[in-house]
Amino acid sequence: VPRALAPVEAGDGAVYTALLPQEEQVDVLERLDFVLRNISELRKEVEELRSTLQHLAAEIVGEVRSHLEETQKVTRRRRFPFPRERSDSTGSSSIYFTASSGAANTDDGESEGGYSTANAESDYDRESERESEEGEDEVSCETVRTVRRDSLDLVNEDETHFMLDSSLEEGLGQLLQQADRLHSGDEREKREGFQLLLNNKLAYADQKDFLWRLARAHSDMSEITEDTDEKRSYASDGKEEMEIALQKWDQSAECHQWYAVLCGQLAEHESIQKRIQTGYVFKEHIDKAIELKPEDPKSYYLLGRWCYQVSHLGWLEKKTASALFEAPPTATVQDALQNFLRV
Repeated sequence: VPRALAPVEAGDGAVYTALLPQEEQVDVLERLDFVLRNISELRKEVEELRSTLQHLAAEIVGEVRSHLEETQKVTRRRRFPFPRERSDSTGSSSIYFTASSGAANTDDGESEGGYSTANAESDYDRESERESEEGEDEVSCETVRTVRRDSLDLVNEDETHFMLDSSLEEGLGQLLQQADRLHSGDEREKREGFQLLLNNKLAYADQKDFLWRLARAHSDMSEITEDTDEKRSYASDGKEEMEIALQKWDQSAECHQWYAVLCGQLAEHESIQKRIQTGYVFKEHIDKAIELKPEDPKSYYLLGRWCYQVSHLGWLEKKTASALFEAPPTATVQDALQNFLRV
């Protein structure tokens, strides 16, 4: 604390007096301590920001490098991992089941990620094959409709409607059981289940239980696929399926649940702003799913993951959320634990 200087002529007996009273000295010390604490906190925030920016720069460099490597590839990848196989009626209990029976693909042109590529094929051959497969689908569906129509001409209209509904319901039940079984299997079975649902989309596209399982299959494909663009594509397609379903079945817990999951998967490839915005959408639909079906443990598991990730948001994410939204997302590890215990 500064003291007043005594005059030179006062000699050794001079008395030094403080410039500030005791109360003001304490106040100055408290202010200095407050400034030092703020400087220390600011230094920590700067260090966090620096490390975050370095990590972000590394991610950008990695993404640019992977994009350049991807554009230099000459071979094209097929969208679907399994070629469509036409099976006899003995291979399935429903006329709509046209997925492969799970036989291993032994083509020499098997590429990374399980996608078939024929090295000797030209682009024209691949396009011709794709068009022929689409034509086969249309002919197959038209043949099924023609056979059913011809066979139903022998009965009256009421009996026809009853037989048609019974056949569709029986086929749908068997299809859903098989899809659930394949979803619980390994990577190969998940791919087979995805193809199975795609092949039956024309027949059951207006069924709620079919659509959310199709969205779940898109989610499975997004998880097991290694290519970033394909991950984004599968998640985007599944999200679009659920957007259509929610317009018709807003009171379906499964539709809200898998819409939230696909939003989260799609946000993994977006910017920080988009991820934070998706976090609000994810929480909204999970809360709705819990409200509609409170006994489903998967919804509490997803909510627990959301709470855990929000509790570990970095400094940059928190500042971005505060700048973009009036009420940033808040959750603690304890919140996550409570939801996991419910599961």
